[in-house]
Amino acid sequence: MMNKLLILAPLALFHLSVQAQKHVYEDLLVMFVDEKYEKVLDKAEGYTLSDATKKDALPYLYMSMSYFEMTKDEKYQTDYPKASKDALKYAEKYRKKDKENEFFSNYEDYWADLNTKAAEEGENWLDDPKGLSKAKSIFDAMTSYYPENPGPWLLLSITQYKSNLAKEGDLSVKAFDKAIADAGDLNTLPPDQKKLLKNAIIRFADFQDSKGNKSEAKKYVELGKDYFMDSPDFKGLYDSMF
Repeated sequence: MMNKLLILAPLALFHLSVQAQKHVYEDLLVMFVDEKYEKVLDKAEGYTLSDATKKDALPYLYMSMSYFEMTKDEKYQTDYPKASKDALKYAEKYRKKDKENEFFSNYEDYWADLNTKAAEEGENWLDDPKGLSKAKSIFDAMTSYYPENPGPWLLLSITQYKSNLAKEGDLSVKAFDKAIADAGDLNTLPPDQKKLLKNAIIRFADFQDSKGNKSEAKKYVELGKDYFMDSPDFKGLYDSMF
């Protein structure tokens, strides 16, 4: 389970921002820390439907975090079979509400956990001949709630190209290029993002090479040369390309 102390830490920062978000959601925090996830969902949903609080971001974040925790416990599987999908859905809704990113960086541990789980599911579906649409949905969600994370953009482009959505795939590659440029030194990326980036480059290069676009494949492998050569899978790909 996510360390709840790491969730409590941003609360002090949260109180500094209550002028922008008028309602203080200590009730959701307490229920979440007490692992009363169903109560969090019920209460938070009420906030999202109320005219007074429906524009606030944090209720959506608490819903996402609660669904995420539910994916770890079998007792929720029957009543919440789409918990994994809903965790992503409400993360997207949260990011749309937190327009100024007032709270986003306060929850880096959660984003790392969500990124890791979503990426594993997305890559598993990408390897399944019948899972392309599910992989596309996951990577699309990841680019929505965390557009600064480069890897999902490249993986999303693969699903789009394979779905004969070339224009959309090109746009995703451009978004990846921007995220890489904005990131600067890739060693500064969080570990979850760096691992996913390596996997994304390998998959994208393999895909482009399989389509006869070797120069395009080599272009993106070059991006990882200074960062991933200590990984056998990346080094093997690099040696086969150059």
